[in-house]
Amino acid sequence: MSPSTPIPTPVVFVHGLWIHSDSWRNWSDLYRQAGYDPIAPGWPGESATVAETRRNPAAVGNHGIDAITASHLRVISGLGAKPVVVGHSFGGLIAQKLLAGGHASAAVAIDPGQIKGVRPVPLAQIRAALPVLSRPGNKKKAVSLTRKQFRYAFGNAVPQAESDELFDRWTIPGPGRPLFEASTANFSTRSPAAVDTGKHDRGPLLVIGGGRDHTVPEVVARAAYKLYASSRATTDYQSFPDRGHSLVLDHGWQEIADFTLAWLRRQGV
Repeated sequence: MSPSTPIPTPVVFVHGLWIHSDSWRNWSDLYRQAGYDPIAPGWPGESATVAETRRNPAAVGNHGIDAITASHLRVISGLGAKPVVVGHSFGGLIAQKLLAGGHASAAVAIDPGQIKGVRPVPLAQIRAALPVLSRPGNKKKAVSLTRKQFRYAFGNAVPQAESDELFDRWTIPGPGRPLFEASTANFSTRSPAAVDTGKHDRGPLLVIGGGRDHTVPEVVARAAYKLYASSRATTDYQSFPDRGHSLVLDHGWQEIADFTLAWLRRQGV
């Protein structure tokens, strides 16, 4: 690369609970074509492939929000510039923490996990979280979804066959701890799910909600967006009314990805 060639802006993709980092492959290809330099690191204990991670579920167990954030900070520290961070589900929560901490130039939080201060707890969200929260012992364990549970939590807005295909292709065991931490955030003075939403000197943030999402119902995503009302920094919200929690994985992924790219261009990032 010659001295006059601009260095591509790095992008860090952060996946959510129960999904492998390889699920960002299509997004990475699209962002690379758009001139960015994307990477998609896994969560602590996650193996290089879906199959390997499934064979060793104990490795991902008992890692909480702080540990996941710290692992991505270590990745970011090795980059040549502040990245754009794009996160889905709990990855969206992590993206907000990284942006507020000054570690990202911009962030996109897609169906983001519940941050401290969000009040709505819809019944659909409770049902989607029951595979973990129904047993207190799951806090220190890795938990896997069944096809039926995945269908409700992720694949309810796509055909059954596609939901099953996504389940077979991308699902992995996930640590229970982040769900317990998020669900009790409003009762904890030092919750790892806390984000400084009042900062003025951060980069731009885009929050995306899916209107048919069960895991993070749109009312939860919108409530997170409203917490930023006192900040003078750019904070935008976009709803996709017909999309469920699988919106970054399923056949309609590019609609979401294209929207995020257009938004980043508008921010000059």
